[in-house]
Amino acid sequence: MKPTLQLHIGQHLAMTPQLQQAIRLLQLSTLELQQEVQEALDANPMLEAADDESEYAEPIDTTPIDYAAAEALLASESHEASGNNDEPTALDINSNESMPDELPVDSVWEDSFSSGGSTPAGSSEDDDNSFESRNAAPETLSDYLLWQLNLTPFSDLDRAIGHVILDAIDERGYLTVPLDDILDAVTDPSDPDAVEMDEVEAVMHRIQQFDPPGVGARDLSECLVIQLRQLPDETNSRNDAIRIAADFLDLLAGRDFGTLMRKLKLTESGLKSAISLIQSLNPNPGGRISHTSETEYVIPDIIVRRLHQRWTVELNPETAPKLRVNADYAALVRRADSSSDNTYLRDNLQEARWFIKSLQSRNETLLKVATCIVEHQRGFLEHGPEAMKPLVLREIAEEVEMHESTISRVTTQKFMHTPRGVFELKFFFSSHVGTTGGGEASSTAIRAMIKKLVSQENTAKPLSDNKIADLLLQQGIEVARRTIAKYRESLNIPPSNERKQLR
Repeated sequence: MKPTLQLHIGQHLAMTPQLQQAIRLLQLSTLELQQEVQEALDANPMLEAADDESEYAEPIDTTPIDYAAAEALLASESHEASGNNDEPTALDINSNESMPDELPVDSVWEDSFSSGGSTPAGSSEDDDNSFESRNAAPETLSDYLLWQLNLTPFSDLDRAIGHVILDAIDERGYLTVPLDDILDAVTDPSDPDAVEMDEVEAVMHRIQQFDPPGVGARDLSECLVIQLRQLPDETNSRNDAIRIAADFLDLLAGRDFGTLMRKLKLTESGLKSAISLIQSLNPNPGGRISHTSETEYVIPDIIVRRLHQRWTVELNPETAPKLRVNADYAALVRRADSSSDNTYLRDNLQEARWFIKSLQSRNETLLKVATCIVEHQRGFLEHGPEAMKPLVLREIAEEVEMHESTISRVTTQKFMHTPRGVFELKFFFSSHVGTTGGGEASSTAIRAMIKKLVSQENTAKPLSDNKIADLLLQQGIEVARRTIAKYRESLNIPPSNERKQLR
């Protein structure tokens, strides 16, 4: 076969660093995006935060980035890489969706893009925070107990024993080391009789009077008894509750109310009063101190409101940064100048425009996907979880003409604020279960129905999984018993034998 040269003309999209950046920005959460924006502001002198929208002039090129082609190209490159093919990979796209190799640099320089919102993190607003408003390290249970130990009058030996005991208390507030090991730890080999077990127990009982109530207990029974003994003597059913916690906790866990009433010689009302008192106690005393760490708040990316009988979807202006090209630096770029300084400025201008364009495409894609989700899940917004419709990524991808992986990136770690609360976008996607009428029901809606049935059940005779399945079948939803059990466990609802209560 004779070798020949052939010339072909076509449009191709290569996976450039700029396109990789656009895809990466698409999957960032709000906090990660703010950090990325701040890093870009620090690294690129052509970028600056825009404080006043009126200062904007010529906008950045708004041609949308073809995420679908990019995703397909990523998959193609991955496939080629697995086949050890070193040739570059490309994908044909429409000419109006391609990005020129170099953007014009001799036009109006006040290029800007406003996606709404406040100044990004690190701006002057953050610099005004006072020293007192900064978060301090949260106090741990160990610190709290040590503070109380230092305020308690102890001898040097008892204080040393107390330190060993505190080291053996876990974050739940329980003593996890046997007293024999604590005695060995504080015993001096040269004088083995200097410390006796009675002294170790006395220090332990003293620590068990520390706050929070129940701390230093060796098991759940002792934890509950410690808390009950600290209640006033006139507390109703206190003594009966102490007996149950000390000797019959296993019967209470098994909901064997008949045996409890017989052994304690209590009436049903008396037993109910004692159980209510026990249920008011804290089985995890250390959690009140250990879990007081800094609260992490979710900032929604999308806000959904109902205005004039219609649902409106908009980006949260507090999460979308406003950036623009620095006009002063951009004016320094000179055409037909190949000096290193001019090349540096031109490269940074190109990167700045790409970054702003990527942010714009990210926001437009997020808004488009969120709007489509709201259209599908109007029932949830109007009537609650029981009206949730089954929805998968493929359905949204087909409607917005994007790749499923792009929809997955958009909906990960992005949150929507609705009148019913703040939800991650992935919350609105769920599998489906068939109905007797040939339709489909969302697994989220079925979970809501199970939760509602359990909340309305007779607590003296709770609904079994089989009974719940029968009740759902009466509503036209066919669900197997094992599926009911799986959904119930995902809702942290205990089985029927553990939900049984006295009337």
